[in-house]
Amino acid sequence: MPPFPLRVSLIATALLVTAFAGGPVRAAEDAVVIPAPAMDAPTGDGIQTAVLAGGCFWGVQGVFQHTKGVVSAVSGYAGGNKETAAYETVGSGRTGHAESVEIKYDPKQVSYGKLLQIYFSVVHDPTQLNRQGPDTGPQYRSTIFVANDTQKQIATAYIAQLNTAKVFAKPIATTIETGKPFYPAEAYHQDYLTLHPTQLYIAYNDIPKVENLKRVFAELYRDKPVLVRDAKATN
Repeated sequence: MPPFPLRVSLIATALLVTAFAGGPVRAAEDAVVIPAPAMDAPTGDGIQTAVLAGGCFWGVQGVFQHTKGVVSAVSGYAGGNKETAAYETVGSGRTGHAESVEIKYDPKQVSYGKLLQIYFSVVHDPTQLNRQGPDTGPQYRSTIFVANDTQKQIATAYIAQLNTAKVFAKPIATTIETGKPFYPAEAYHQDYLTLHPTQLYIAYNDIPKVENLKRVFAELYRDKPVLVRDAKATN
């Protein structure tokens, strides 16, 4: 992957060329309405944690920051070791890391299964292998980093359920990984969708995901996102 500023510039240039050439300018992935998971975690006390990877973490974070019951959503890296958990290094595609989001949520307001339903429906296209939209490489893979056996059982069962129902045109490529710590990304990646809503990459790839959340999961959408910067300001 090119360095951060160059990466955004290259993608923006490609999208502008498409637009001026008369090609369609639309979101890279559309939402897919899917059934809720047949198996879900019991409602419990205390804040729970989920870690999900589904392409560039800007959009993944943005969607879950607008989800009711989520108390924080932090962009970062999971799948590799601490020494390589840095943007430029992860961009090589050789660290084992995937761009990921750590989601802390109140299970009394939103369940783990419901987060997975949002993840598969509006966050990304789970049938793509090692890519999402314009971003390619294993660092953009679709992966659920499970924290315990319950999460693993729910995720495994849900993938099987969706594949059996054939709700997607192709089999789900999402993998499940265990025992992989999460490392927060650099500060300039946090709250990126909220801070840069008119940037071409965000407007084309990620704002439509938030709009799909509002449309498909209206009961779980909140207009004011929960931001990393706000959490830091109160600590």
